[in-house]
Amino acid sequence: MLARDWYYNERSRIGLDNAVASICGAADDADLRARAALKMLGVKPGWRVADIGCGNGVLACEAALIGAEVDAIDISPAMLALAELYTRDRRAAVRTQSAGLLSFAYEPNSYDLIVSEFTLHHLPDFWKAVALARIFAALKPGANFFLRDIVYVGMPDGTERSIEQWADFAIKNHDFSRDSVITHMRDENSTFAWVMERLLTEAGFTLISADYHAPLHGTYLLQKPAEQG
Repeated sequence: MLARDWYYNERSRIGLDNAVASICGAADDADLRARAALKMLGVKPGWRVADIGCGNGVLACEAALIGAEVDAIDISPAMLALAELYTRDRRAAVRTQSAGLLSFAYEPNSYDLIVSEFTLHHLPDFWKAVALARIFAALKPGANFFLRDIVYVGMPDGTERSIEQWADFAIKNHDFSRDSVITHMRDENSTFAWVMERLLTEAGFTLISADYHAPLHGTYLLQKPAEQG
């Protein structure tokens, strides 16, 4: 996509990668979660898979070990370097791409599965819609998009009474520091779950399932409709 002075600069949001220091200790659990997700998604050898916002590369690595052709994509140089080290250590053949949701390179109708976890919230809602349109275009007809992100489960009239509960839950149940939760709620672009669902369906996706298992987490399984005719 052509760069223009009004186009959203994803790289301007890159800050200190605080997760890098602690991420290796949780690698075993992350492996198990990634394998469970890939099994649920039915990933098969030969599939083309993109993990956008791949972080430390665990899910991308596990998909490659299944036999998928995997693109691990991240806007953060630090996270992408970590993913390259991780996949190299596991001897997994993964292509890496330094890009984000608004800039990843793709051929239309080329992916059997796209995964994005805890990345979309970095974009304002207008640019979320642009990113979702790009993901939709990159998928093959009938292919799935698996999205996990931070969303606010509630309605606007409950924000005043809910925000402290959301923050407390994140701190107590996810071992996040108070400062990181404050920074997210103040400076990031998470949106309401009902807004997220509308963004997804307006992009053209069929919403297969939506799971709000915690006050700040949403997990979505979506499908690009198969071609008719």
